[in-house]
Order: sequence, then structure tokens, then C-alpha cells
Amino acid sequence: MRAWVVERPGPIDGGPLRLEDRRPPRPGPGELRVRVHACGVCRTDLHVAEGDLAVHRPGVVPGHEVVGTVDAVGEGATRFSPGQRIGIAWLRRTCGACRFCRSGRENLCVAPSFTGWDEDGGYAEQAVVPEAFAYAIPDAFDDVTAAPLLCAGIIGYRALRRARLPPGGRLGIYGFGASAHLAAQIALHEGALVHVLTRSPDARRLALELGASSAAGATDPPPEPLDGAILFAPAGELVPVALAALERGGTLAVAGIHLSDVPRLRYAEELFEERSLCSVTANTRLDGEELLRLAERFSLRVTTTPYPLDQADRALADLAHDRVNGAAVLVADGASSA
Repeated sequence: MRAWVVERPGPIDGGPLRLEDRRPPRPGPGELRVRVHACGVCRTDLHVAEGDLAVHRPGVVPGHEVVGTVDAVGEGATRFSPGQRIGIAWLRRTCGACRFCRSGRENLCVAPSFTGWDEDGGYAEQAVVPEAFAYAIPDAFDDVTAAPLLCAGIIGYRALRRARLPPGGRLGIYGFGASAHLAAQIALHEGALVHVLTRSPDARRLALELGASSAAGATDPPPEPLDGAILFAPAGELVPVALAALERGGTLAVAGIHLSDVPRLRYAEELFEERSLCSVTANTRLDGEELLRLAERFSLRVTTTPYPLDQADRALADLAHDRVNGAAVLVADGASSA
């Protein structure tokens, strides 16, 4: 099978990815093998390729927004059958025994495994996943539009909940890519007012099309104080900007797995009056299931830019240079799209 591997982590324009032929993976006990139809291109993949995230597996195959059909079943796997369509997401395995797993906080597991970082992911023609961490894909979404839901959607949803937005509240979104444009739609459907702050003119236009109340530059002040905010851009310098835009008691949730350094904060201007700053770490399977239900219920509009599988390196480069509107998706033979 064809698969992209991170040969030598480094700047994306230096070509850290290499396309190679590999033996198809075999599913172990309790695992499924998937014929990949589509795989979303996430900024976390870029962090893996460029070395922002420490190497966990040399020569790893990136990709953790995978949609495909089961084509082989490991011993003891009974949850899905060959031919069924399933999704593979970032959270691949947890220990199930630590105090975080036992208290419903498996996203904080002390010994987790992640797709496309610890184990091979979906920038390939086939991939393997433990059946307990696979998702059933709603029929309402074709392969290409379903793929970004599996990370961009899930993480955006968790970030929205971490922002503790009150009913009818005013939400600020900093950065407006794949994850942000999905979280914004959920917030709008739930009655929030959404203000988007991003450097991309195309993203600002998309935000307004989706129903945002305003869209301005990343460092511009929103037109009114924010009850909650989410920082999707991996730019630490925006943390004090977003905190200063919060209303008393507001919360800023930082959604990325990687963030540039945060400047020194001014307590009186940016944290006082019970403003809160929190991070978002991975997701639970419950987050994923809830997001997929809401995506179908709200008929989320998933904006995608498709790329052939053999152009994964170009897709990541376009993501790095803000040339993608919505979500980039790698498309394999046989994928369904609108």
C-alpha cells in the first residue's frame, strides 16, 4: 500500500514527508483494518511533520481524521463488520485503569496512545484501529465531509464546552480554520452570538456566511465584551489579546496541542475580575459521540478543500501557509463526496 511517512521532522517546505510502499497492516486482537477513503489534514499533523511535537514513533504515518470501510477484523473484534463505514480519531487507546480514566476523564489518561503520532494514521491506503476507539459515521455525511469531524469537529466541540459559554452568550473565536468553523456553527445553533477574529480575509468572509455577528483582524477588539472565547490559532501572543476582550467571569479556552510562547500577562487588565484561562487536552470518546450526533442534528456545513492522497505534502504546505479555507482532506480512490 502507499503511505506517507515523516522521514525527518523539519520545516514543511523542506519536505519532511516521503511517499513509500509498505506492507498492509494486519489487525491484532480487538482491532479493525480500514480501507481509507478520506483523511482530514489537521494542524497537529503539521506539528508532527515539523517536529513541534516530539517524535514518538520514527517514520510514523500521520493522519487522525480517517473515514473508511472495514476490510479486515482481528480476533475477538465484534463491534463492526467488514464493509461497515467507520472513523478513526486522534485518541487511539487509553489505559482504562488510571484515576482519570476511571473518573470519565480519559482525555487526561497517564498512558494514552494517539493516531498519527504514537501509531500509524490515515495518510495511507489502509489503517488499523482498536475497535473500542472507532466511531460509527452518520449517513448524513459523505466520506470527505465526515473526515474533519473526527478531530476538527471533536476538538472544537470540547473547546466550546471548556469556554463555559452561558446560554445566549457572546463567543469570541481567534483563528478560523477547520475546527473553528465547526465550533462556530454549534455555538450559533445553540443561540450564541459569535465574533470571529482572524488574519485571513477568506476566513472572515466564511465566518460571516456561516452567521457570525462580526469578523475582524486577529488583534482587533471585538465589538462587545466576550462571555467566552476560544483560541484556535497556535499563536501565544493572542492569549493576552483574547483575555483582555473577556467580560468579567469570562473564560478563554486554548484549543491547540501546540502554542508559541505566551507573553507576560498583566494581572489587572487580563486576569482580574475572575477571568479564566484553560487548555484543551485531546478528547473523550463521549465528546466524539456527542459531536457526531450534533453534527447530524444541526446539519453542520463542513467546508473542505480536497487533495489526492499523493499530494499530502502539498496539502500540509498549504495549511502551513494559510492557503486552505475550511478543512483540507486527502481523498483516496472510492471516496464519496458531495
